[in-house]
Amino acid sequence: MKMKLLLFLCCVLRASADVRHEDVNVFGCSESDGEFTYTLEGEEVWYADFKLGKGVDAQPPFVDHITYPGGYEAAVGQMQICRSNLKNSRIGMKDIPLENDPPSSLTIYSRDDVELGEKNTLICHVSGFYPAPVQVHWTKNGEKVTAGTSINVPFPNKDGFFTQISRLEFVPQLGDVYSCTAEHLALTQPMTRIWDVEKTQPGVGPAVFCGLGLTVGLLGVAAGTFFLIKGNECS
Repeated sequence: MKMKLLLFLCCVLRASADVRHEDVNVFGCSESDGEFTYTLEGEEVWYADFKLGKGVDAQPPFVDHITYPGGYEAAVGQMQICRSNLKNSRIGMKDIPLENDPPSSLTIYSRDDVELGEKNTLICHVSGFYPAPVQVHWTKNGEKVTAGTSINVPFPNKDGFFTQISRLEFVPQLGDVYSCTAEHLALTQPMTRIWDVEKTQPGVGPAVFCGLGLTVGLLGVAAGTFFLIKGNECS
């Protein structure tokens, strides 16, 4: 399998001893791809889509959105510099073998609270792997799904490993079961996580159980009181 060399750089935009938030700009490139993204607390909030030729707002709808004027133009300029540096890096690193590390974490969750019949987005979060990228596949009720799926360019973590996020737009209905599968060259078999619509709904089980427990408890109290009274009468 032919390996691709990627060059990534991270820049902390705002950080100080009395500020608890971290805003990071990550950009990188390979021979054929490029990434330019802004993250807040490790979550992607904006990225440049070089195939569509524009910047993409990745923030959920319920937050105050951060804007990046001129972000896409800056990304294009950084890609030119990155590829020039990558060319020089390839010359210096051509004899260094690459290490392969499989993903250490794969999680799947919904972007918004689940409401049946309402549009939502499933997020498949893959992290802890090297080198990039991973391949992500979605299924619905055992059938492969491609419509409404997207995946970002992998970005590096502070520990030197990579994170990649795939999204699936969907409308939750009872009975539907989704899965997210990640493939990586260091994995002997794919990693898969399951997400069940029904298991995200509040069930009647806990309420019934609590109600039954309360009833049994009250009956126990009543029975104890009865025998206590009878015992006093006999004495």
